[in-house]
Amino acid sequence: MRKTVAGQFAHMPIARQAGDSGERGSSFSAEGIYLYWLPLGAGGNFVRLNGKVYEAVAARIQQRPPSDLYHSALQVVVPEGRYVIEQTPVIDAHGSERGVVAEGPVGARWAGRFRIFRYEVRRWRDGVIPDVDEAVGGPHRLSSDLGDARRLRELVPQVPMLVWGRDEAGAGEMWNSNSIISWLIARTGLDADSITPPAGGRAPGWNAGIVVAARQGGPAGRPPLLKRLLTNSSK
Repeated sequence: MRKTVAGQFAHMPIARQAGDSGERGSSFSAEGIYLYWLPLGAGGNFVRLNGKVYEAVAARIQQRPPSDLYHSALQVVVPEGRYVIEQTPVIDAHGSERGVVAEGPVGARWAGRFRIFRYEVRRWRDGVIPDVDEAVGGPHRLSSDLGDARRLRELVPQVPMLVWGRDEAGAGEMWNSNSIISWLIARTGLDADSITPPAGGRAPGWNAGIVVAARQGGPAGRPPLLKRLLTNSSK
């Protein structure tokens, strides 16, 4: 059974460690999983403009008002350290310095041969979220359970490296950074369906991650729900 996060999905004051520089969200002492909603293109006018154009076209096609678009990122705090988990473009060949655990193609499989058309998934110990000061509502604590936090951290290298911007999985929407975050949350066993972006906003790709995670049979490290029910009924 998925753990609901609805009751916890609110801004919470976070205790800071001694010597913290004061950057919001830069250093936590409270164990758990934290979600950030970052306005699409925060810190970069080019991405923000493209996002606005994309949303204007999508809203017109769907006959609805345009919404603010959001990109999501996570921080996981365990006794072993604090980890930033995020999907970003590949910026150079030194991914190990940023905790990169995987890379995937952007736009098309063949395009992934070129660095400019690849994305990276980071599990960055003591890392930073570049635009964290623009996160709406600050950190949202999804779980304070140490088991959840460790499970999510270990899942990061297992994220499906689907083509960014395409619906390879037939999930009904494109695969992107939000898909990766929602996949991790769902596979951890938390109720990603109950999580929504800030009021008036959209997180394209969020549902794709949930759909792909559900096809894989439930939370990682646990038998699928149907298998558990059948096993229990035979005892």
